[in-house]
Amino acid sequence: MKKYIFMRILRSLVSIFLVTTLTYTIIYTMVPRRLIFKQDPNYNKVATTEDKKTNYENTVYERMGYVDYYDTKELQEKAKKENKSVTTEPTEENKKIYEAYIEKLGKGWKLYQFKESKEFYAVREVPVYERVIEFYTNLIQIDHPNVIQDEENPNLERYIRIENDPAIGWSVVGSGTRHKYLLYFNGQFPFVHQNFVSLNLGNSYPTYANTPVLQVISQGQGQTKSSEVQFPTGKKTSSVNIYSRTYKTPSKADSQDIAKYGKGDAYTATKNNYQNPSMIASSAIIGLIGVALSYLIAVPLGSYMARLKNTWFDSISTAALTFMMSLPTIALVYIVRLAGSTLGLPDSFPILGASDWRSYVLPSLILGLLSAPWTAVWIRRYMIDLQSQDFVRFARAKGLSEKEISNKHIFKNAMVPLVSSIPASIVGVIAGATLTETVFAFPGMGKMLIDSVKASNNSMVVGLVFIFTCLSIFALLIGDVLMTMLDPRIKLTSKGGK
Repeated sequence: MKKYIFMRILRSLVSIFLVTTLTYTIIYTMVPRRLIFKQDPNYNKVATTEDKKTNYENTVYERMGYVDYYDTKELQEKAKKENKSVTTEPTEENKKIYEAYIEKLGKGWKLYQFKESKEFYAVREVPVYERVIEFYTNLIQIDHPNVIQDEENPNLERYIRIENDPAIGWSVVGSGTRHKYLLYFNGQFPFVHQNFVSLNLGNSYPTYANTPVLQVISQGQGQTKSSEVQFPTGKKTSSVNIYSRTYKTPSKADSQDIAKYGKGDAYTATKNNYQNPSMIASSAIIGLIGVALSYLIAVPLGSYMARLKNTWFDSISTAALTFMMSLPTIALVYIVRLAGSTLGLPDSFPILGASDWRSYVLPSLILGLLSAPWTAVWIRRYMIDLQSQDFVRFARAKGLSEKEISNKHIFKNAMVPLVSSIPASIVGVIAGATLTETVFAFPGMGKMLIDSVKASNNSMVVGLVFIFTCLSIFALLIGDVLMTMLDPRIKLTSKGGK
């Protein structure tokens, strides 16, 4: 089994790599890059002239990994190392110097001139394979005492140690690291937190401009939430998340930073606490409730249909489930939404917000109803097949009632494949959430994926596809392992046999 799990994990990683790479390649080669400026609120403000427009576009393209870009000043500083007489003036002499420097650079660099000032700049189109390699190279970030290299703070201490921090208590703290707290405990799920290893999925743009993708979907939403916070200098009412302290050059600390952390503290950059759950938490809430509802509906229904096969109950239930399976998802969403609104439930999340439980009812119900019919039909078919097995005939020969046979023998054996279908339900919830969250304006990852596609937020799309792919593939592995825990007779092998 160990060999099977190892090979399965290896295949899972390969699958994640292939799906993410394919998505990345399609988005960054087939989606017109200029679409990103349609959702950029700063574009029209900054790009007031042709030169500023060109400079802003290339700066953004460089930030997103499309190009390497040297503006006039950068190009002059680079070329000055080869020829100290070069200036930024658009003269023929400077042009020859720049052309010679660009030719020496090679690798696809090209020299251009701004339309108005005629000053020079250089651009290199970054091949998509280089961008993919860079994405995976920077995917896993490891924090250590040599991460921070700050010329303004050459005497920065460098260590990792366990100490009783005055702000959060016993924890593993670092200096020279990006994060102050590398391992700590608090009352928030999952209660044990670490910053030694983190994922870098790129920066969001144009929506949530320049904010890391993982931060966008993992931080709280809505208005900031203030509470009493224990700072190194004492307790203060603040919305600061004290556990999120990261490095900031001490010379850039303002008066508030000094009042909270003391003069000279290098870890004053923080995030805020928010009143509403994060996108990940919001999607998890309705997703888990949806899976639970699916099984609460499907298991008893499928079991009774099998026990009462060929009766009016079985016929009506089969017809109803067939109708549900053939009903388009969008139709089900709007039917449930309309029916729920007549009962006083909100047909849009912002009406009542995250603080009211009713906001979660209809999205969760829809996600449950999307997979319940398939699960119920599958349980019915499997339990009917079990009714003809030898152990069932032996139980009947012993004089057990049909109810006892169904509950104690058939259902127990049906639990094994039932557990294996949980990953498929999770995948179905992920797929259904994209539409459901969009219709209900629900602030989760599903809605964020659709919004990011509309806004050409390529980094966010790739990041969310990566997360959804990981959840889907590893859910299948967990389903196989759970089967072996329920039935020791099942042996997983590297060849896929049982």
